[in-house]
Amino acid sequence: MPKCPACQKEVYFAERKTSLGKDWHSGCLRCAECKKVLTPGSHAEHEGKPYCNKPCYSALFGPKGFGHGGTESHTFRK
Repeated sequence: MPKCPACQKEVYFAERKTSLGKDWHSGCLRCAECKKVLTPGSHAEHEGKPYCNKPCYSALFGPKGFGHGGTESHTFRK
């Protein structure tokens, strides 16, 4: 039985979501930055972690500077 990469518990067939080559519980597949629940195929990956496409992945790893992002641009402060 595969283990969920987020909680390390067994993932049963009826509850699994497959993404990034791993099986997740549906509630455990979350954005590494904002913790929003994600659906397989509708998110981005960076260093093995899932991120929502907008705004997190775009803000953290997308192009920076004038003319990129428009009104949708978002910057995280650390």
